[in-house]
Amino acid sequence: MIELCRSALGWRPDDPSERFFAWKHDLNPFGSSPAWVAEDAQGHLVGVRVFMRWRFTDGRTVRHAVRAVDTATHPDMQGRGIFKRLTLGALPDLVDDGVDLVFNTPNDQSRPGYLKMGWQVVGRVPVSMRLRSPAAVIAVRGAKAAARKWSEPTDAGLDAANAFSDGQGVERLLALCAPAGGLHTDRDVEYLRWRYSFDALNYRVVPFGDRLEDGVMVFRIRRRGTAIEAAICEVLSPTPGAERSAVGWLLRHTGADYALRTDGRGSLRSGFVPVPRLGPVLTWRPLDGAAVPEMSAMSLALGDIELF
Repeated sequence: MIELCRSALGWRPDDPSERFFAWKHDLNPFGSSPAWVAEDAQGHLVGVRVFMRWRFTDGRTVRHAVRAVDTATHPDMQGRGIFKRLTLGALPDLVDDGVDLVFNTPNDQSRPGYLKMGWQVVGRVPVSMRLRSPAAVIAVRGAKAAARKWSEPTDAGLDAANAFSDGQGVERLLALCAPAGGLHTDRDVEYLRWRYSFDALNYRVVPFGDRLEDGVMVFRIRRRGTAIEAAICEVLSPTPGAERSAVGWLLRHTGADYALRTDGRGSLRSGFVPVPRLGPVLTWRPLDGAAVPEMSAMSLALGDIELF
């Protein structure tokens, strides 16, 4: 599969793509990723489709999910329907495996194909933005491109892998946080340790106090067009609004033009304003007969729906 991805996706020896592939699909605490492949008449691998396991909960019921992520078709075999056959062919096996739903955030080019295969649009994930200063408006005008995959370097805050190494502290923090409203990622210690551990994404943590249970904000710095963005991936705090001053500190110490968040808790009082067209479009394919949720019934942080 790695060899096919090299030829089809242009993976280079000097980028972290192969390690990222292993991190997503082999180390995921929700389980290793199921994958389907296509071979030609000579038995050569010409297509691959991989779904990353995920888990949602509303506080009462756990829903086992997969996210449609990696796919590759050999350059000589493109345009022959391999992607569609692998994707649709995987669904009955996923049902047998106890998977309740498939979700992803396809771009404008790939979304029509998913809709033809039975995916449904949940909606555009709401995002809000806080500018570092009024002068940052100029930089934001150049932020209309997709964000770069790999993070920009920064030493602000703490390394996330180290910050979440205290398992008992993380457990206490999660126990103190108010339950998220609606459907959300089923967070636990192992999830947080894995989710923010990949070095090339350079996740950092801003603590809200001397103890982990006082609360934390997880972020990474990435380039979007001509702008530098502080992506707030996760806020875990027993005190609502505790991150307000932390966001200001983050913008000052990183030099980012703005902070972006998607969990719906950004407000005008905390300096955030909605950016209606910037959020990704979430699509959904139920496998258990359940209805597609409304976006208002979900509580998604950026860490839940970042591009994988």
